[in-house]
Amino acid sequence: MERVRIGLVGSQFISAIHFAALESVAAAEVVAVASPTEGHAQAFAEERGISHWCQDYRELVGMPEIDMVVLGLPNDLHCEAVLATAAAGKHVVVEKPMALNLDQCDQMIAACQAAGVKLMYAEELCFAPKYVRLKRLVDEGALGAPFLIKQSEKHDGPHAPWFWDVERSGGGVALDMGCHAVAFFRWLLSGPDGLQRPRATSVAAHLGTYVHGDKTRGDDEAIIVVEFEGGCRGMAEESWAKLGGMDDRAEVHGTAGVAYADLLRGNAIETYSRDGYGYSVEKAGDTRGWSFTIYEEAWNYGFHQEMAHFVACVQRDLQPLVTGQDGRAVMEIILAAYASAGSGQTIELPFETSAARPIDLWLGPEAGGNG
Repeated sequence: MERVRIGLVGSQFISAIHFAALESVAAAEVVAVASPTEGHAQAFAEERGISHWCQDYRELVGMPEIDMVVLGLPNDLHCEAVLATAAAGKHVVVEKPMALNLDQCDQMIAACQAAGVKLMYAEELCFAPKYVRLKRLVDEGALGAPFLIKQSEKHDGPHAPWFWDVERSGGGVALDMGCHAVAFFRWLLSGPDGLQRPRATSVAAHLGTYVHGDKTRGDDEAIIVVEFEGGCRGMAEESWAKLGGMDDRAEVHGTAGVAYADLLRGNAIETYSRDGYGYSVEKAGDTRGWSFTIYEEAWNYGFHQEMAHFVACVQRDLQPLVTGQDGRAVMEIILAAYASAGSGQTIELPFETSAARPIDLWLGPEAGGNG
């Protein structure tokens, strides 16, 4: 396959990042975009020179010229969109979290296997250049045997209103950003080939809603501890309640060393501005005083490398680094975290909950709606 022709489903924040990343991949060509909101797809397409747009993503996935579909949709639409894409015989990239529950994950995996298409799970932290170098340190034995890994992602809240509605999102910050940490832990411990994921044995978590209780019944602060076979622990600290811009960092503590990786600050310009200026970094609400001015932000996050990898997987029929099975495994651990926070107990794995959503396991099935 000379070029991989791609359709984007979604026209907001993450789809704009997906397009920018794909634009840097020589073998990729974005040929269509779909958005259910009237006028959004057309505006997105015209601004970026995309030749086709539509409101119904089913029209997009049915286009014969499309090889791969990249989904940037609310969580409650992931399953139906993947099933439709698989039925159309197209390879598909699904954003995190994979779905609302394990039943949906299993449906998505089965549909893509039956259709003979690749189901790729978009976890950019596995491609972020600084974290890739951190993994090499672990693989080389520079730190000895890891016994504690920490990853945190914190900012002041999500990009779109639907995140606050647990009927659409399925949960709060533990689901939205804890899935990054869980995928990061599994990948970092996966060995030099990146494919032999370790088995998680138990999960303990504490969740709370401290700042955004007027908007959601979901959690806006989360601490999750995952125990892996062999004794290493992963500790995730996630927040929608942290002001001052995005914070994303990791630590690896081993028997022969320790490493600290700040994903953004080490690549930023420390800036002082008396009057403030335009854009510094994601989620920074004010640039007066000291701030960290980021550059090549999407590249530092790993989006460009992630999309280049997925395009290569379709073009050359390669095994993706992160698959639907990885997305399901991450979802299982996140569900166990919500169950742990709800029960006050450590949850042993495997944890099979079939159709339960994260928010139900924490607050009970009556925890619906937004606010």
